[in-house]
Amino acid sequence: MTTPRRPAGTDASAHPRLQRKVVRVLVLGQILGGIGMGATLSLGALLAAQLSGSNAWSGMAATMSTLGAALVAVPLARLAQASGRRRSLATGAGIAGVGAILAITSVALDTFPLLLLALMLLGAGSATNLQARFAATDLAGATTRARDLSIVVWSTTIGAVLGPNLFGPGEVVGAQLGLPPLTGAFAFSLAAQVGAALVYTIGLRPDPLLTALSVREARPTSTRQHGGLAIVRSNPLARYAVVVIALSHATMVALMSMAPVHLSEHGASLTIVGLTISLHVAGMYALSPLFGALADRLGRVPVILAGQALLLAALVLFWLAGENATAMTVGLILLGLGWSASVVAGSALITEAVGVHDRSALQGFSDLSMNAAGALGGALAGPVLLLVGYSGLGVAAMALVAVVAAWSLLRRPAPTLS
Repeated sequence: MTTPRRPAGTDASAHPRLQRKVVRVLVLGQILGGIGMGATLSLGALLAAQLSGSNAWSGMAATMSTLGAALVAVPLARLAQASGRRRSLATGAGIAGVGAILAITSVALDTFPLLLLALMLLGAGSATNLQARFAATDLAGATTRARDLSIVVWSTTIGAVLGPNLFGPGEVVGAQLGLPPLTGAFAFSLAAQVGAALVYTIGLRPDPLLTALSVREARPTSTRQHGGLAIVRSNPLARYAVVVIALSHATMVALMSMAPVHLSEHGASLTIVGLTISLHVAGMYALSPLFGALADRLGRVPVILAGQALLLAALVLFWLAGENATAMTVGLILLGLGWSASVVAGSALITEAVGVHDRSALQGFSDLSMNAAGALGGALAGPVLLLVGYSGLGVAAMALVAVVAAWSLLRRPAPTLS
């Protein structure tokens, strides 16, 4: 594969200035993408239960969303490698916009399979948000890589926290537009995803990945690019980082996806459900710059271990007081914080495990693994909830935390690439 040409008007000395611009554009895109994700995060589970007629299917909302994110992760990474982040991120946001349209249509037609397809397409928005964090590292220096990545992750807080609180306004707007009940928020999601696509298309010029490929590291023509799976098989650091992210995400999705149903069954109003999920999402993103700075200062593995400790604290709280609304809220915040620390530090390791020309392949495989693990966690969460309740679901998820913690403590330090 030939090395892409250097974008016109860029050089190595322009990287700090260009990097600041890239981060600003990604922040704005993430805010819009976060609105698109947050506005439909909880409604998917409620609509799945409504259209299917059973709460056992509610977990399929998170499953289909994460499955969709998994399915597009590698194609979007390949598109980024071939044509740059600008085209890849805009395409992902556009696919998510189509999903919002189909979600409204599925409720209007009372068709559960169409809702599942819509949720799968909406998952492309999550995949886009995930890839955006890696876009922040394309031109970042080794000493600020985790920080820049975490800033982009943090920016999702604004939209993702605002999104679930658009349920009420969404119903008002939906009624004015003649939309079915519980679908007004999807109209906000559509507008946000279209806006994100425009931001990426217009703002990411010159493209950060194409600039990094052409300037930062002149790759010898005799060197062959590797696929993500081949890298994971041969690279212990990459393998460890992929597993950390995947299992941490599966833990979070399994508990988060069942929270709206669990809260609703115990008498929580739609407003309370939205507020609780907002606080959880705030935990996922709000402190990510802190975790990024700590990862740059203390190292990636200590922050990963801190993240697992936070996840374990949340699971213990669910186990001991799973039916208490206050305990549920605190636990979901801790769950988000643990996810944030683990994913920020793990993502920095993904970027450092290989050279720049192999990063897109490994990043795509990592996002595929992350979302596949989340899809499986969401799919299993519904039946487990029916069998052993929310407290039992928390106990079951402790096994995933134990795997990551044990591996982190036992693994040998490995050198990273700048």
